[in-house]
Amino acid sequence: MRVVLTGGGTGGHIYPALAVAREITRQEPQAAFLYIGSKMGLEADLVPRTGIPFQSVEISGLKRKLTWENVRTLWKFQRAVSASKRMLREYCPDVVIGTGGYVCGPVVYAAARLGIPTVIHEQNVVPGLTNKFLARYVNQVAVSFEESLSFFPAAKTVLTGNPRATEVMHGDAKAGREFLGVGEDKRIVLIFGGSRGARAINEAAMAIASRMEECRDTHFVYVTGKIHYESVTDRLKEKGVEPRNLSVFPFVHNMPDLLACTHLLVGRAGASSLAELTALGVPSILIPSPYVTNNHQEKNARGLERQGAAVVILEKELSGERLWEALVSILGDQARWAGMRESSRKLGMPEAATDIYQLMKRLIK
Repeated sequence: MRVVLTGGGTGGHIYPALAVAREITRQEPQAAFLYIGSKMGLEADLVPRTGIPFQSVEISGLKRKLTWENVRTLWKFQRAVSASKRMLREYCPDVVIGTGGYVCGPVVYAAARLGIPTVIHEQNVVPGLTNKFLARYVNQVAVSFEESLSFFPAAKTVLTGNPRATEVMHGDAKAGREFLGVGEDKRIVLIFGGSRGARAINEAAMAIASRMEECRDTHFVYVTGKIHYESVTDRLKEKGVEPRNLSVFPFVHNMPDLLACTHLLVGRAGASSLAELTALGVPSILIPSPYVTNNHQEKNARGLERQGAAVVILEKELSGERLWEALVSILGDQARWAGMRESSRKLGMPEAATDIYQLMKRLIK
């Protein structure tokens, strides 16, 4: 089987595609892959690390208002479609799977025009422009949330959940603890601002670093994002803050192992992250990014909050004190934590990648 994967810009689009690839490989070890992305997106760094061949097209996104820049974008789109057709003809895939982001548009559209079976996956409650456009051309649409079903043609749309949920089910809690050098007697709180980091979360985390030793039975893991790592570590050193129960990393590549041993997460509300949390039943303090299209992170987060699986703090309301209060209120109340854990687990869809694999198999029979 030969599979083309596409999707990019942020980890929220890339990690689901890689999760599908790993599930296909588990099912069919001889499967071969090609990933088509953008040189400007995070996929240009992440995908080659997996050993999957990577090729790129040049593309940018449309603005949501009429501008001359959109004319240039449409010209780029046509060129990217032509380049995608050339790559697809050379590779001869059995199926093309897109997981969103601007680069997904020309690649999946080209595949559909060439008669290659196509699947797209939508991670968020409110679909992005690319997947809305592609829905009329593809063979199958998979969505992560029931609320998303109404945005797509009913005859070709299926609720699967997010494939990252399946990915984290293969995490190893023991390996995660060994990576951190932390024993099973310690609870682990993971503070993570997403694949690129989040300045507001970093500011709040630095503000509470001096208090972390108050939680003697807890180890804090603080993932800053690569671009913030040096400034964060320099500022902590300047303040003389070096709690013994804190590990600081720029990025973590073995996230499934780390999540498998996480007691409580503080982070953004991207769809992939929420799929991972609910698959494992991890309670969370969610700080939705206010900088995303359609405010979809807050909509994602409020769904978990309504079910009792998360506490939501808007970025404009975030401070070190507010974050510390939320942490202590959960860490200090075992019954509350257990209730949040159960609520989170009930929302999980851990077979998502397997379901997408089965959709794909039906298309190419």
